[in-house]
Amino acid sequence: MELLLLALLVSFFINSILFIPYINLLYKIKFQRQIQKTKDAFGVLTPIFDKFHKQKAGTPVGGGLLVVITTLLLFGFLFWILPFMKGWYQITSLYESAIKDEIKILLFSFTAFAIIGLYDDVKKTFILHKQDVFGLRFRHKLFFEVIISLLIGYWLYDLLKIDILNIPFFGVVHLGFWYIPFAALVVLWFTNAINITDGLDGLSTGLLMIALFAFWVISAAWLDTPLSLFIAILLGGLISFLYFNIYPARIILGDVGALAFGAIFAVIGLILGKFFTLIIIGGIFVLEGLSSLVQLLSKRFLKKKIVPVAPLHLYFQYIGWEEPKIVMRFWLAGIMLAIFGLLMAFLTACNSASGAC
Repeated sequence: MELLLLALLVSFFINSILFIPYINLLYKIKFQRQIQKTKDAFGVLTPIFDKFHKQKAGTPVGGGLLVVITTLLLFGFLFWILPFMKGWYQITSLYESAIKDEIKILLFSFTAFAIIGLYDDVKKTFILHKQDVFGLRFRHKLFFEVIISLLIGYWLYDLLKIDILNIPFFGVVHLGFWYIPFAALVVLWFTNAINITDGLDGLSTGLLMIALFAFWVISAAWLDTPLSLFIAILLGGLISFLYFNIYPARIILGDVGALAFGAIFAVIGLILGKFFTLIIIGGIFVLEGLSSLVQLLSKRFLKKKIVPVAPLHLYFQYIGWEEPKIVMRFWLAGIMLAIFGLLMAFLTACNSASGAC
């Protein structure tokens, strides 16, 4: 545990040193949120969103990029030196015979979705042609996300031999080959749900930090070194970023961070075999994504809105809640969901191991 705490603190310290010059660099190259009308996934203008977010124009975008880079470099360095510390630290994993494959899945998921998000951020910021002003087109973005998610699902099934769904208090269901599209759907959902949640200063990052703390406890209890170390380093970066992202934000996460963090959050839950725990701990993300999806489908097929505005956090803005109040209350809800998710994770672990706790 000492190494994990040290890794978190080192990550926090390095990111904290880098963020101020990084923010200044983003201002210098004008990598900032643009003043423009926005559209939903089906190309429909969203005037209510623009009304509440016009003051965020000019804020630097891409805060997630720094956290992605430092996390990858620190994880690679620390995991490289671990074999030289055999007398002090033992490397263990849920997948002892496939530790390298576990690390490959973690790093690929994190990096691949970060690249998609970065490309989208760059297009929205610098390539201001009429057809590109809203970033990577939804169908193109979704296509790449589906391909990567299916590959991740395949690797989880083929390399780590995961094909089960542990249903609390009912037992284990073997999905077989169907685990691949199931895992892909989970990754796809959380990737976009966290991106959708990233609409208010500090909202998605704070919720993600809370959720990852819960999974850090689980991975440490399960003695999974790759997961525990990766989460510790990522948490250090997120805490540092959150300092600059709380209201009023000095820097925005951007798609590069939102997509990468959403994907890795889902992958961590799947590697731990805790799908239902993932749903509980990430409950706010689930609700945010669901509210947005229902609204989009309603506008598409019913030609009307079910609620005045979506996602959920924007609805609370619409009815008059101030931004900091929404964020703080969502964080509190996230803390309680994380505690409940931890309880369910350990209860189901007891039931799976011995039939009782």
